[in-house]
Amino acid sequence: MLQVNYIRQHTALVKERLAVRNFAQIELVDSILETDEALRRIKSLTEAAQASINGLSKEIGMLMGKGEKEAAETKKSEVAALKLELTAKTTELQQLEENFTKQILLLPNLPHNSVPAGKSAEDNEVVREGGNMPALHADAVPHWDLIKQYDLIDFETGAKLTGSGFPVFKGKGAKLQRSLIQYFLDYNTGAGYTEYMPPLMVNENTAYGTGQLPDKEGQMYHITEDKLYLIPTAEVPVTNIYSNEIVKDTDLPVKMTAYTPCFRREAGSFGSDVRGLNRVHQFDKVEIIQLVNPQQSYDVLEEMVNHVERLLQFLELPYRILRLCGGDMGFTSALTYDFEVYSAAQQKWLEVSSVSNFETFQTNRMKIRYRDDAGKTQLLHSLNGSSLALPRIVAALLENNQQADGIHLPKVLHHYFGASMIERK
Repeated sequence: MLQVNYIRQHTALVKERLAVRNFAQIELVDSILETDEALRRIKSLTEAAQASINGLSKEIGMLMGKGEKEAAETKKSEVAALKLELTAKTTELQQLEENFTKQILLLPNLPHNSVPAGKSAEDNEVVREGGNMPALHADAVPHWDLIKQYDLIDFETGAKLTGSGFPVFKGKGAKLQRSLIQYFLDYNTGAGYTEYMPPLMVNENTAYGTGQLPDKEGQMYHITEDKLYLIPTAEVPVTNIYSNEIVKDTDLPVKMTAYTPCFRREAGSFGSDVRGLNRVHQFDKVEIIQLVNPQQSYDVLEEMVNHVERLLQFLELPYRILRLCGGDMGFTSALTYDFEVYSAAQQKWLEVSSVSNFETFQTNRMKIRYRDDAGKTQLLHSLNGSSLALPRIVAALLENNQQADGIHLPKVLHHYFGASMIERK
Protein backbone atom coordinates (compact mmCIF):
# COMPACT_ATOMS: atom_id res chain seq x y z
CA MET A 1 0.00 0.00 0.00
CA LEU A 2 1.33 3.41 -0.94
CA GLN A 3 1.87 5.97 1.82
CA VAL A 4 -0.55 8.88 1.56
CA ASN A 5 2.08 11.40 2.69
CA TYR A 6 4.26 10.38 -0.24
CA ILE A 7 1.30 10.68 -2.64
CA ARG A 8 0.52 14.16 -1.30
CA GLN A 9 4.12 15.36 -1.56
CA HIS A 10 4.87 13.79 -4.97
CA THR A 11 1.50 13.76 -6.73
CA ALA A 12 2.83 14.42 -10.24
CA LEU A 13 5.53 11.75 -9.88
CA VAL A 14 3.00 9.20 -8.59
CA LYS A 15 0.78 9.80 -11.63
CA GLU A 16 3.77 9.55 -13.95
CA ARG A 17 4.93 6.22 -12.49
CA LEU A 18 1.39 4.79 -12.53
CA ALA A 19 1.21 5.69 -16.22
CA VAL A 20 4.28 3.49 -16.80
CA ARG A 21 2.13 0.66 -15.45
CA ASN A 22 -0.68 1.60 -17.85
CA PHE A 23 -2.87 2.08 -14.78
CA ALA A 24 -6.27 3.11 -16.08
CA GLN A 25 -7.58 4.96 -13.02
CA ILE A 26 -5.10 7.82 -12.63
CA GLU A 27 -7.96 10.01 -11.39
CA LEU A 28 -8.07 7.79 -8.30
CA VAL A 29 -4.97 9.62 -7.04
CA ASP A 30 -6.86 12.93 -6.82
CA SER A 31 -9.86 11.21 -5.26
CA ILE A 32 -7.62 9.69 -2.55
CA LEU A 33 -6.10 13.09 -1.78
CA GLU A 34 -9.57 14.69 -1.56
CA THR A 35 -10.72 11.97 0.83
CA ASP A 36 -7.57 12.34 2.88
CA GLU A 37 -8.09 16.13 3.08
CA ALA A 38 -11.65 15.60 4.28
CA LEU A 39 -10.41 13.02 6.79
CA ARG A 40 -7.86 15.40 8.27
CA ARG A 41 -10.45 18.19 8.47
CA ILE A 42 -13.01 16.00 10.25
CA LYS A 43 -10.33 14.63 12.59
CA SER A 44 -9.38 18.18 13.50
CA LEU A 45 -13.02 19.06 14.21
CA THR A 46 -13.60 15.94 16.34
CA GLU A 47 -10.42 16.57 18.31
CA ALA A 48 -11.48 20.19 18.87
CA ALA A 49 -14.97 19.10 19.97
CA GLN A 50 -13.52 16.52 22.35
CA ALA A 51 -11.09 19.11 23.77
CA SER A 52 -14.02 21.51 24.34
CA ILE A 53 -16.01 18.79 26.09
CA ASN A 54 -13.06 17.98 28.33
CA GLY A 55 -12.53 21.66 29.16
CA LEU A 56 -16.20 22.28 29.90
CA SER A 57 -16.38 19.15 32.07
CA LYS A 58 -13.59 20.55 34.25
CA GLU A 59 -15.41 23.90 34.46
CA ILE A 60 -18.63 22.14 35.48
CA GLY A 61 -16.77 20.39 38.30
CA MET A 62 -15.30 23.67 39.51
CA LEU A 63 -18.64 25.47 39.33
CA MET A 64 -20.40 22.70 41.22
CA GLY A 65 -17.68 22.87 43.85
CA LYS A 66 -18.36 26.60 44.26
CA GLY A 67 -22.11 26.02 44.49
CA GLU A 68 -22.81 27.84 41.20
CA LYS A 69 -25.36 25.31 39.99
CA GLU A 70 -27.08 27.56 37.43
CA ALA A 71 -23.82 28.30 35.63
CA ALA A 72 -22.94 24.60 35.79
CA GLU A 73 -26.27 23.65 34.16
CA THR A 74 -25.59 26.10 31.34
CA LYS A 75 -22.24 24.45 30.73
CA LYS A 76 -23.90 21.01 30.81
CA SER A 77 -26.22 22.14 27.98
CA GLU A 78 -23.17 23.19 25.96
CA VAL A 79 -21.56 19.79 26.61
CA ALA A 80 -24.73 17.97 25.48
CA ALA A 81 -24.78 19.93 22.21
CA LEU A 82 -21.08 19.26 21.63
CA LYS A 83 -21.57 15.54 22.25
CA LEU A 84 -24.29 15.42 19.59
CA GLU A 85 -21.97 17.19 17.19
CA LEU A 86 -19.13 14.83 18.12
CA THR A 87 -21.29 11.76 17.49
CA ALA A 88 -22.18 13.02 14.01
CA LYS A 89 -18.56 13.87 13.21
CA THR A 90 -17.38 10.47 14.49
CA THR A 91 -19.83 8.67 12.19
CA GLU A 92 -18.68 10.81 9.27
CA LEU A 93 -15.06 10.09 10.18
CA GLN A 94 -15.64 6.32 10.19
CA GLN A 95 -17.29 6.47 6.77
CA LEU A 96 -14.44 8.54 5.37
CA GLU A 97 -11.84 6.13 6.80
CA GLU A 98 -13.60 3.16 5.21
CA ASN A 99 -13.81 4.97 1.87
CA PHE A 100 -10.15 6.02 2.07
CA THR A 101 -9.01 2.43 2.76
CA LYS A 102 -11.06 1.08 -0.14
CA GLN A 103 -9.58 3.67 -2.49
CA ILE A 104 -5.92 3.40 -1.53
CA LEU A 105 -5.99 -0.41 -1.68
CA LEU A 106 -6.81 -0.09 -5.39
CA LEU A 107 -3.52 1.70 -6.15
CA PRO A 108 -0.71 -0.60 -7.31
CA ASN A 109 2.92 -0.09 -6.33
CA LEU A 110 4.97 2.51 -8.17
CA PRO A 111 7.42 0.99 -10.67
CA HIS A 112 11.13 1.60 -10.13
CA ASN A 113 12.86 4.02 -12.52
CA SER A 114 14.52 1.09 -14.31
CA VAL A 115 11.18 -0.51 -15.24
CA PRO A 116 10.67 -0.24 -19.02
CA ALA A 117 7.45 1.16 -20.41
CA GLY A 118 5.25 -1.40 -22.10
CA LYS A 119 1.83 -3.00 -22.11
CA SER A 120 2.41 -6.76 -22.21
CA ALA A 121 4.95 -9.59 -22.05
CA GLU A 122 6.13 -8.71 -25.56
CA ASP A 123 7.60 -5.48 -24.14
CA ASN A 124 9.72 -7.16 -21.43
CA GLU A 125 13.49 -6.75 -21.70
CA VAL A 126 15.85 -9.73 -21.90
CA VAL A 127 18.63 -9.02 -19.39
CA ARG A 128 20.78 -12.08 -20.13
CA GLU A 129 20.66 -15.71 -21.20
CA GLY A 130 22.56 -18.78 -20.08
CA GLY A 131 22.88 -22.52 -20.52
CA ASN A 132 23.04 -24.64 -23.67
CA MET A 133 20.12 -25.53 -25.89
CA PRO A 134 19.65 -29.32 -25.98
CA ALA A 135 19.70 -31.30 -29.20
CA LEU A 136 16.83 -33.78 -28.96
CA HIS A 137 16.72 -37.13 -30.72
CA ALA A 138 14.28 -37.71 -33.55
CA ASP A 139 11.64 -39.42 -31.39
CA ALA A 140 11.57 -36.74 -28.66
CA VAL A 141 8.12 -35.87 -27.32
CA PRO A 142 6.68 -33.20 -24.98
CA HIS A 143 6.48 -33.89 -21.25
CA TRP A 144 2.78 -34.81 -21.27
CA ASP A 145 3.67 -37.83 -23.40
CA LEU A 146 6.83 -38.60 -21.40
CA ILE A 147 4.97 -38.79 -18.09
CA LYS A 148 2.72 -41.47 -19.60
CA GLN A 149 5.60 -43.42 -21.12
CA TYR A 150 7.49 -43.42 -17.79
CA ASP A 151 4.38 -43.56 -15.56
CA LEU A 152 5.42 -40.48 -13.55
CA ILE A 153 2.26 -38.39 -13.20
CA ASP A 154 -1.41 -39.30 -13.40
CA PHE A 155 -3.65 -36.43 -14.48
CA GLU A 156 -6.70 -38.63 -15.00
CA THR A 157 -6.75 -39.89 -11.42
CA GLY A 158 -6.16 -36.35 -10.16
CA ALA A 159 -9.20 -35.21 -12.13
CA LYS A 160 -11.23 -38.07 -10.62
CA LEU A 161 -10.14 -37.20 -7.08
CA THR A 162 -10.44 -33.43 -7.31
CA GLY A 163 -10.75 -31.98 -10.81
CA SER A 164 -8.74 -30.85 -13.80
CA GLY A 165 -5.35 -29.35 -12.94
CA PHE A 166 -4.66 -31.46 -9.84
CA PRO A 167 -1.98 -34.01 -10.84
CA VAL A 168 -1.06 -37.14 -8.89
CA PHE A 169 2.71 -37.72 -8.82
CA LYS A 170 3.67 -41.37 -8.48
CA GLY A 171 6.73 -43.61 -8.33
CA LYS A 172 9.80 -41.92 -9.75
CA GLY A 173 7.74 -38.86 -10.59
CA ALA A 174 7.02 -38.37 -6.87
CA LYS A 175 10.66 -39.08 -6.06
CA LEU A 176 11.86 -36.49 -8.57
CA GLN A 177 9.49 -33.95 -7.06
CA ARG A 178 10.76 -34.69 -3.54
CA SER A 179 14.39 -34.58 -4.71
CA LEU A 180 13.96 -31.14 -6.24
CA ILE A 181 12.25 -29.76 -3.12
CA GLN A 182 15.01 -31.05 -0.85
CA TYR A 183 17.73 -29.74 -3.14
CA PHE A 184 16.16 -26.28 -3.33
CA LEU A 185 15.76 -26.09 0.46
CA ASP A 186 19.33 -27.25 1.08
CA TYR A 187 20.62 -24.72 -1.43
CA ASN A 188 18.65 -21.90 0.21
CA THR A 189 19.53 -22.75 3.81
CA GLY A 190 23.15 -23.07 2.74
CA ALA A 191 22.94 -19.44 1.63
CA GLY A 192 21.76 -18.30 5.06
CA TYR A 193 17.99 -18.55 4.71
CA THR A 194 16.06 -19.90 7.72
CA GLU A 195 13.58 -22.62 6.78
CA TYR A 196 9.91 -22.34 7.78
CA MET A 197 6.90 -24.64 7.42
CA PRO A 198 3.92 -22.24 7.47
CA PRO A 199 0.16 -22.94 7.45
CA LEU A 200 -1.37 -23.57 4.05
CA MET A 201 -4.42 -21.44 4.87
CA VAL A 202 -4.44 -17.77 5.89
CA ASN A 203 -6.99 -15.28 7.12
CA GLU A 204 -8.08 -12.14 5.29
CA ASN A 205 -5.67 -9.84 7.13
CA THR A 206 -2.71 -11.98 6.09
CA ALA A 207 -3.84 -12.05 2.45
CA TYR A 208 -4.27 -8.26 2.52
CA GLY A 209 -0.81 -7.86 4.01
CA THR A 210 1.08 -9.16 0.98
CA GLY A 211 -1.37 -7.69 -1.54
CA GLN A 212 -3.21 -10.83 -2.66
CA LEU A 213 -6.40 -9.10 -1.55
CA PRO A 214 -8.15 -7.32 -3.09
CA ASP A 215 -6.03 -7.69 -6.27
CA LYS A 216 -6.07 -11.50 -6.73
CA GLU A 217 -9.26 -12.44 -4.94
CA GLY A 218 -10.61 -14.31 -7.97
CA GLN A 219 -7.46 -16.45 -8.24
CA MET A 220 -7.54 -17.73 -4.65
CA TYR A 221 -9.47 -20.68 -3.25
CA HIS A 222 -11.74 -19.31 -0.53
CA ILE A 223 -13.06 -21.36 2.39
CA THR A 224 -16.14 -19.22 2.90
CA GLU A 225 -17.44 -20.70 6.17
CA ASP A 226 -14.18 -20.03 8.01
CA LYS A 227 -13.14 -16.95 5.98
CA LEU A 228 -9.80 -18.51 5.15
CA TYR A 229 -7.84 -18.67 1.89
CA LEU A 230 -5.61 -21.44 0.55
CA ILE A 231 -2.22 -19.88 -0.08
CA PRO A 232 -1.15 -19.13 -3.68
CA THR A 233 2.49 -18.98 -2.52
CA ALA A 234 4.53 -19.29 0.70
CA GLU A 235 5.23 -15.56 0.39
CA VAL A 236 1.84 -14.84 1.97
CA PRO A 237 2.19 -16.55 5.38
CA VAL A 238 5.97 -16.26 5.67
CA THR A 239 6.24 -12.49 5.07
CA ASN A 240 3.41 -11.94 7.56
CA ILE A 241 5.42 -13.66 10.32
CA TYR A 242 6.86 -10.20 11.06
CA SER A 243 3.61 -8.22 10.69
CA ASN A 244 3.11 -5.50 13.33
CA GLU A 245 6.68 -5.92 14.59
CA ILE A 246 9.70 -3.67 14.91
CA VAL A 247 12.67 -5.73 13.76
CA LYS A 248 15.96 -5.17 15.56
CA ASP A 249 18.67 -3.69 13.36
CA THR A 250 20.98 -6.50 14.47
CA ASP A 251 18.53 -9.06 13.04
CA LEU A 252 18.63 -7.57 9.53
CA PRO A 253 18.51 -8.82 6.90
CA VAL A 254 15.78 -11.34 7.72
CA LYS A 255 16.19 -14.24 5.28
CA MET A 256 13.44 -16.89 5.12
CA THR A 257 12.71 -19.86 2.89
CA ALA A 258 9.79 -22.27 2.78
CA TYR A 259 8.44 -25.15 0.76
CA THR A 260 4.66 -25.31 0.39
CA PRO A 261 2.05 -26.61 -1.97
CA CYS A 262 0.44 -23.64 -3.74
CA PHE A 263 -3.17 -23.31 -4.84
CA ARG A 264 -4.37 -21.08 -7.70
CA ARG A 265 -7.72 -21.12 -9.44
CA GLU A 266 -6.24 -19.66 -12.65
CA ALA A 267 -9.73 -18.86 -13.90
CA GLY A 268 -10.11 -18.68 -17.67
CA SER A 269 -6.98 -20.68 -18.52
CA PHE A 270 -7.44 -22.82 -21.61
CA GLY A 271 -5.51 -24.10 -24.65
CA SER A 272 -2.10 -25.59 -25.39
CA ASP A 273 -0.28 -23.15 -23.09
CA VAL A 274 -1.81 -24.90 -20.08
CA ARG A 275 -1.37 -28.48 -21.23
CA GLY A 276 0.31 -30.97 -18.88
CA LEU A 277 2.41 -29.25 -16.22
CA ASN A 278 2.42 -25.87 -17.94
CA ARG A 279 -0.32 -24.65 -15.64
CA VAL A 280 -2.00 -26.51 -12.80
CA HIS A 281 -4.21 -25.54 -9.86
CA GLN A 282 -2.04 -27.18 -7.20
CA PHE A 283 1.75 -27.21 -7.44
CA ASP A 284 4.86 -27.26 -5.26
CA LYS A 285 7.18 -24.30 -4.84
CA VAL A 286 10.12 -23.26 -2.69
CA GLU A 287 10.19 -19.55 -1.88
CA ILE A 288 12.83 -17.13 -0.61
CA ILE A 289 11.89 -13.93 1.24
CA GLN A 290 13.98 -11.11 2.65
CA LEU A 291 13.20 -8.11 4.87
CA VAL A 292 15.97 -5.54 4.55
CA ASN A 293 17.06 -1.99 5.24
CA PRO A 294 15.69 0.24 2.42
CA GLN A 295 19.20 1.45 1.58
CA GLN A 296 20.24 -2.11 0.69
CA SER A 297 17.15 -3.53 -1.02
CA TYR A 298 18.26 -3.17 -4.64
CA ASP A 299 21.64 -4.72 -3.90
CA VAL A 300 19.74 -7.56 -2.22
CA LEU A 301 17.47 -7.87 -5.27
CA GLU A 302 20.52 -8.46 -7.48
CA GLU A 303 21.85 -10.96 -4.92
CA MET A 304 18.55 -12.88 -5.03
CA VAL A 305 18.53 -12.84 -8.85
CA ASN A 306 22.05 -14.30 -8.86
CA HIS A 307 20.96 -16.90 -6.29
CA VAL A 308 18.13 -18.17 -8.52
CA GLU A 309 20.33 -17.99 -11.61
CA ARG A 310 22.89 -20.33 -10.02
CA LEU A 311 20.12 -22.80 -9.24
CA LEU A 312 19.23 -22.99 -12.93
CA GLN A 313 22.88 -23.33 -13.87
CA PHE A 314 23.25 -26.30 -11.51
CA LEU A 315 20.14 -27.84 -13.07
CA GLU A 316 21.84 -27.44 -16.47
CA LEU A 317 18.79 -25.81 -18.02
CA PRO A 318 18.91 -23.13 -20.73
CA TYR A 319 17.40 -19.98 -19.24
CA ARG A 320 16.87 -16.29 -19.75
CA ILE A 321 16.23 -13.44 -17.32
CA LEU A 322 13.66 -10.76 -18.17
CA ARG A 323 13.07 -7.35 -16.64
CA LEU A 324 9.30 -6.95 -16.70
CA CYS A 325 7.76 -3.87 -18.26
CA GLY A 326 5.24 -1.72 -16.42
CA GLY A 327 2.22 -3.35 -18.01
CA ASP A 328 3.31 -6.91 -17.14
CA MET A 329 4.37 -6.41 -13.52
CA GLY A 330 2.44 -7.70 -10.53
CA PHE A 331 0.24 -5.32 -8.51
CA THR A 332 2.59 -5.14 -5.52
CA SER A 333 5.99 -5.07 -7.23
CA ALA A 334 8.32 -2.11 -7.79
CA LEU A 335 10.71 -4.14 -9.96
CA THR A 336 10.45 -7.76 -11.09
CA TYR A 337 12.83 -10.12 -12.89
CA ASP A 338 11.28 -13.21 -14.44
CA PHE A 339 13.23 -16.39 -15.12
CA GLU A 340 12.26 -18.61 -18.02
CA VAL A 341 13.66 -21.98 -19.04
CA TYR A 342 13.55 -23.33 -22.56
CA SER A 343 11.36 -26.36 -23.09
CA ALA A 344 12.94 -28.06 -26.08
CA ALA A 345 10.14 -30.44 -27.06
CA GLN A 346 7.56 -27.66 -26.88
CA GLN A 347 10.01 -25.17 -28.41
CA LYS A 348 8.93 -22.42 -26.03
CA TRP A 349 10.07 -20.50 -22.96
CA LEU A 350 8.38 -21.35 -19.66
CA GLU A 351 8.34 -19.02 -16.65
CA VAL A 352 9.75 -20.72 -13.54
CA SER A 353 10.52 -17.84 -11.16
CA SER A 354 9.81 -14.21 -10.39
CA VAL A 355 12.13 -12.23 -8.13
CA SER A 356 10.68 -8.91 -6.95
CA ASN A 357 11.39 -5.91 -4.77
CA PHE A 358 8.19 -4.55 -3.20
CA GLU A 359 9.95 -1.70 -1.39
CA THR A 360 7.53 -0.54 1.37
CA PHE A 361 4.31 -1.57 -0.41
CA GLN A 362 3.80 -4.76 1.60
CA THR A 363 5.51 -3.66 4.82
CA ASN A 364 3.24 -0.60 5.00
CA ARG A 365 0.23 -2.91 4.98
CA MET A 366 1.81 -5.26 7.52
CA LYS A 367 3.50 -2.54 9.61
CA ILE A 368 6.91 -4.24 9.51
CA ARG A 369 9.40 -1.66 10.76
CA TYR A 370 12.87 -1.01 12.14
CA ARG A 371 14.47 1.88 14.02
CA ASP A 372 16.83 4.14 12.08
CA ASP A 373 20.00 5.72 13.51
CA ALA A 374 17.91 8.51 15.04
CA GLY A 375 15.68 5.98 16.81
CA LYS A 376 12.68 6.71 14.57
CA THR A 377 10.61 3.79 13.28
CA GLN A 378 10.76 3.31 9.50
CA LEU A 379 9.28 0.74 7.14
CA LEU A 380 11.52 -2.08 5.93
CA HIS A 381 11.65 -3.24 2.31
CA SER A 382 10.38 -6.73 1.44
CA LEU A 383 11.59 -8.94 -1.42
CA ASN A 384 10.73 -12.44 -2.53
CA GLY A 385 11.45 -14.94 -5.27
CA SER A 386 10.58 -18.44 -6.43
CA SER A 387 13.49 -20.74 -5.75
CA LEU A 388 11.97 -22.56 -7.55
CA ALA A 389 8.44 -23.41 -8.79
CA LEU A 390 8.43 -27.08 -9.70
CA PRO A 391 5.90 -27.87 -12.47
CA ARG A 392 7.64 -26.17 -15.39
CA ILE A 393 11.09 -27.08 -14.02
CA VAL A 394 10.00 -30.72 -14.11
CA ALA A 395 8.54 -30.27 -17.61
CA ALA A 396 11.81 -28.80 -18.91
CA LEU A 397 14.00 -31.39 -17.13
CA LEU A 398 12.00 -34.25 -18.62
CA GLU A 399 11.85 -32.84 -22.14
CA ASN A 400 15.42 -31.51 -22.41
CA ASN A 401 17.07 -34.62 -20.95
CA GLN A 402 15.17 -37.37 -22.77
CA GLN A 403 17.39 -39.81 -24.61
CA ALA A 404 16.84 -43.17 -26.22
CA ASP A 405 17.67 -45.11 -23.03
CA GLY A 406 15.87 -42.85 -20.56
CA ILE A 407 15.75 -39.41 -18.98
CA HIS A 408 19.21 -38.34 -17.79
CA LEU A 409 19.17 -36.09 -14.73
CA PRO A 410 21.60 -33.22 -13.99
CA LYS A 411 24.51 -34.18 -11.71
CA VAL A 412 23.30 -32.05 -8.82
CA LEU A 413 20.22 -34.29 -8.46
CA HIS A 414 21.98 -37.67 -8.54
CA HIS A 415 22.53 -37.71 -4.77
CA TYR A 416 18.95 -36.63 -3.98
CA PHE A 417 17.30 -38.94 -6.52
CA GLY A 418 19.60 -41.89 -5.82
CA ALA A 419 20.26 -42.45 -9.52
CA SER A 420 21.56 -40.59 -12.57
CA MET A 421 18.55 -41.24 -14.77
CA ILE A 422 14.95 -42.34 -15.01
CA GLU A 423 15.04 -45.55 -16.99
CA ARG A 424 12.45 -46.64 -19.49
CA LYS A 425 10.08 -49.27 -18.22
